[in-house]
Amino acid sequence: MAHPEVDATVTRWSFWLVVALLVAGPLGAAGLVASGGSPAGGNAASSASSGLTPATGSVTANITGPSVVALRASTTYIIQATGGPAVAPNGTIIGNLTYFAQVLGSNLTGVTLTPTSSLILNGTPGRPILEVANTTEVLTIQVEVTSVYQTQNQSINITYLVHVVQPYVVQATLVTGSANVGQFTILVALDGTQVGNVSVPNLDANQNYQFSYSYVTLGLSAGTHTFTLTLLVPRGLVTFGNGQNSYSVSFYVPGPTPNYSLWYLAGAVAFLGTIFILVTRLAARRRGAAKR
Repeated sequence: MAHPEVDATVTRWSFWLVVALLVAGPLGAAGLVASGGSPAGGNAASSASSGLTPATGSVTANITGPSVVALRASTTYIIQATGGPAVAPNGTIIGNLTYFAQVLGSNLTGVTLTPTSSLILNGTPGRPILEVANTTEVLTIQVEVTSVYQTQNQSINITYLVHVVQPYVVQATLVTGSANVGQFTILVALDGTQVGNVSVPNLDANQNYQFSYSYVTLGLSAGTHTFTLTLLVPRGLVTFGNGQNSYSVSFYVPGPTPNYSLWYLAGAVAFLGTIFILVTRLAARRRGAAKR
């Protein structure tokens, strides 16, 4: 479905295309924690004896990070894990605690996750970076964490869904006065609620500066919405193209396409009912004429 430009400064694109391979829970940014602890083959080298005994608890792990990202985004995710043979009762890692990750999806052209494996050390979680392409879809980050100490090993599998969407983009022009301006911030609000900010670098005097802000979401309700931009800089040093310290632009989100199938069905039933009544009356009249 085509989405026309609503304003010269706001572009409305299509929303996400769900091509999920796995089913997960809510779409919040919190990590998903899987239960497990089934033995796995040795995926990491055994460490030398440290004199400490392994913990008796099962290995646990989670992954956190944005669950909704814009096209062509590069995002870092945090993988944390503990427990299993590699961790002593006092929390010291005495073996190898390692994650192995991959990304799944319907179209992985231009999609990467690096590094795909790394040790999880004390206080240092795994930090793989997900880079997505120019395709709206749902990706699944699949992670296996192994906890290995000498001949003992344990593993757990977790997954995390990432929705790749086309964002709303608001653009504006800044105009400086007769003096140079140091770095400052622009607040971005949507329908009166702050949703982000833009950091503007140092600007020269009498300069025009173009900037944009991408707002990622799984969808907005039908109706009119308004972006409001506010400069956090002393009045007069910088203004928007309209000469003011704030700038607002509204755009309209259409509702879903009406589903006329039920109306078509009701119309067909009414039409057939009318035909049935006419045929019945006509047959009754013919029977009456025949009796005479």
